[in-house]
Amino acid sequence: MEYIKRHMEDPILRLSKSYAAILVTGPRQAGKTTMLKKLAEKENIGRKYISLDDLNAREIAKNDPALFLQLYSPPVLIDEVQYAPELFTYIKIHIDEKKTPGDFWLTGSQIFRLMQGVQESLAGRVALLHMSPMSQREVTGAPCIPFTVDFERLLAERDSIKQMTTPEIFKRIWNGSMPGLVSGEYQDRNVYYSSYISTYVERDVRDISGSIDSLKFNRFITAVAARSSQLLNYKDIADDADIDMKTAKNWINILETLGIIFLLHPYSNNVLKRTIKTPKVYFYDTGLVCYLTRWSSPDVAESGAMNGALLENYAVSEIVKSYQNAGLEPFIYFYRDRDAKEIDVILEGDGKLCPIEIKKTALPDKRLTRVFEIIDKSSSKLGNGAVLCMAEQLSAFDKNNLIVPIWMI
Repeated sequence: MEYIKRHMEDPILRLSKSYAAILVTGPRQAGKTTMLKKLAEKENIGRKYISLDDLNAREIAKNDPALFLQLYSPPVLIDEVQYAPELFTYIKIHIDEKKTPGDFWLTGSQIFRLMQGVQESLAGRVALLHMSPMSQREVTGAPCIPFTVDFERLLAERDSIKQMTTPEIFKRIWNGSMPGLVSGEYQDRNVYYSSYISTYVERDVRDISGSIDSLKFNRFITAVAARSSQLLNYKDIADDADIDMKTAKNWINILETLGIIFLLHPYSNNVLKRTIKTPKVYFYDTGLVCYLTRWSSPDVAESGAMNGALLENYAVSEIVKSYQNAGLEPFIYFYRDRDAKEIDVILEGDGKLCPIEIKKTALPDKRLTRVFEIIDKSSSKLGNGAVLCMAEQLSAFDKNNLIVPIWMI
């Protein structure tokens, strides 16, 4: 299968010149190992490769980390490093002695649990990057640029991005963004997602939490998918899956740890006191949402009851990926208050808050931007606003409020 270049390649090569260790986390099958192996080939410095999915290697790494680092001496790529946190102390000792940039490339598919071990042992010595399934810019070959609502920048790059129609966008939403599906390596999407959940997700949940009831877990992850782009309601999810709320909270934390979902937190400050505190839930891969919620084709997904939620999930996840792929942390929120006033996305940066609405329409109404005035009450300056929608071309309501096609994210 043809390899599709990943945007994260450049940040990794850049950071490898100043950090002794690079740690790339993210869900299984997102393409972390494939990308790092490709980069290792280009380096041509004889970087060794070892995966801790290999039980023999894992045994040595856990029980004799010093011997492990003799067998697999740097420069080395260690896959699924979360299985042997015992290595971190020895990696730290090596880094402190040698101080050689790029010695360790590490991957892990358990993000937060992994980072605790890293923060304790490798603080300041490791560059942390999160890799999601493919972004639409990676798929279309567009440049890696974090999404902003800066009109000049959008204007400058609109001709370098492939335009997409609404059916094309929903085809991408439905098919998903896993490299194996995008590249055509796996032809049957349903078989792919079915085995993905049973082979990887359920197994990793067991690793972290002990035994699970597979039937209840499937009902649980389906209940979460049915509520993508909505406020996270543990009680409703628990009721649907026939589990208690404590288990629902634990499993949500695990899905977040595994890089399957992410939570978008509400924006609030001292002035905006009426804001709610509940986060919204999104999946990194919309194909998984469509599979779990049983949309049988892109056309059915586009016309079905979840079409607005699917489009919002897609747009928000693409914005997040655009920052992660550049090696940056996205400062992204939403707004909702007790008066039911809502803004889908707020991007924070350079002392400004940029409000964004997401709508499945080609002809958005200017009244959608009225809610943006809420931000004027906050201490931060109101930046450009935008409606992300199915418009064919970049346009504007006025100099402060843009109409941005979703294919431009």
